[in-house]
Amino acid sequence: MPQRPLAWLPAHGEDVAPIPGTRSTKRIEENADAVDVQLSAADLARITEILPHGSAGSRYPAAMLSSFTTD
Repeated sequence: MPQRPLAWLPAHGEDVAPIPGTRSTKRIEENADAVDVQLSAADLARITEILPHGSAGSRYPAAMLSSFTTD
């Protein structure tokens, strides 16, 4: 169920909003369906047990980060 990660984010506060990127209309529709996913307290506890820091790693390798620029 691809909507679970998007449904998980708002559970961390009203100031947290998912901003998924996609190039496919099908994926946009799937992402929009996340508003209908209700995670239980048990679901959230299990996710925290599996990923205590909220993710399994960085999106980009550390060596690649130095080539990024910020303005």
